[in-house]
Amino acid sequence: MSDLFERVTGDQDVFKKLGAYIPGFKGYIERQNRRASDKLLRETVADRFEEQWKRTSAIQTDLISQGMIELIDDMEKAAIQLRTFIDKIRTASYGYSGLFDAVKINEDELAQLYAFDNAFFDVAEQVGRALDNIEASIGDSDGLKAAIRNLTNLAREAVTTFERRSEVFTSGG
Repeated sequence: MSDLFERVTGDQDVFKKLGAYIPGFKGYIERQNRRASDKLLRETVADRFEEQWKRTSAIQTDLISQGMIELIDDMEKAAIQLRTFIDKIRTASYGYSGLFDAVKINEDELAQLYAFDNAFFDVAEQVGRALDNIEASIGDSDGLKAAIRNLTNLAREAVTTFERRSEVFTSGG
């Protein structure tokens, strides 16, 4: 968490550094920096999942070339779930709270959002391992079907879990 936050705070201009001496302004700058680091984190997570989505497409091509057309629909379900997740995480609100917004996001909630989003790196690794398993299972019809189901379930869980992200906004954590 601190790596991206430090990266964002290290890039502050002179005016922001001067403004940090104004009472209350420092907290505002810190919240803005946390929002920026949350957005940067989510973009990085989306990029990781984009790599996995591309692998999924390549596997679909391999399955077609090996005459396993009956499994393409199952792989497409997984690909759609991955694409849905990528789109959701790229376009999600990144903790902005305007002056008149009904839901106010405080610094603790921003930190929770950051930790929540950071956990998706583990999910990306699990998806990568599931894709490795699919590639290793090509040729074993039953094992391949189970491996594809596992990938689809992981992708679906990623979408479902990300949809719970809004609970930080509505329930205060």
